[in-house]
Amino acid sequence: MTSVDKAVVAKLRKEGKNFEILVDCEAAMKFKHGLPISIRDVVVTNDIFIDVKKGDKASENDLKKIFRTNDAMEISKIIIKDGEVALTSTFRDKIRKEKKAQIINIIHRNGIDPQTGLPHPPQRIEAAMEQAKVRIDEFKPADQQVEKILEAIKPIIPIKFEMREYAVKISPEYATKCFGILKQYKLLKEEWQNDGSLIALVELPAGISEEFEGRLNSATAGNVEFKVVNKK
Repeated sequence: MTSVDKAVVAKLRKEGKNFEILVDCEAAMKFKHGLPISIRDVVVTNDIFIDVKKGDKASENDLKKIFRTNDAMEISKIIIKDGEVALTSTFRDKIRKEKKAQIINIIHRNGIDPQTGLPHPPQRIEAAMEQAKVRIDEFKPADQQVEKILEAIKPIIPIKFEMREYAVKISPEYATKCFGILKQYKLLKEEWQNDGSLIALVELPAGISEEFEGRLNSATAGNVEFKVVNKK
């Protein structure tokens, strides 16, 4: 458990009064977002304060009146869920790094170089982001940041998002095996032929086209036919 000197404050203003507790930063954020963790692994002390810095504790009467209980663990749950948790710089950096990786993955999977039709490697995307000095918002969902970041890196690397529809024909001996692979993508249509072969229409982001073709080629020893029938 985090020691008191490394703990952060979680606070809630309720019915005109302030309530504060000391918590482990990362554990508190897990609890706040519904991840499985015991409240006893989150709180650092069993005290409910009105001002942590001054060491002023909340009165039993106020706790009972406002939270309808004097149970410190139950009150702590409410403070964390409904209140604010101060974040350490270390935790902020960790979240920002994770969010950056998510954004790079989204751009890599969906984007291509319009000059070559091929995806940009993640390392190239990251380098472009650093060159453009993009700012990652650790609190904003990754997918909501992608459009702004794309605009920032386009002057550095040519890139566009594209969806492709593939018509795929798989020979009979590999059809059943490959059907499982096809279902991992957006399978628009399937037609099983009399000879046991499979014709399918699949939609996927252009950035993972190579991955898609590679998986089917590997599974069929190259006995598969591809045709891009639509781009959008």
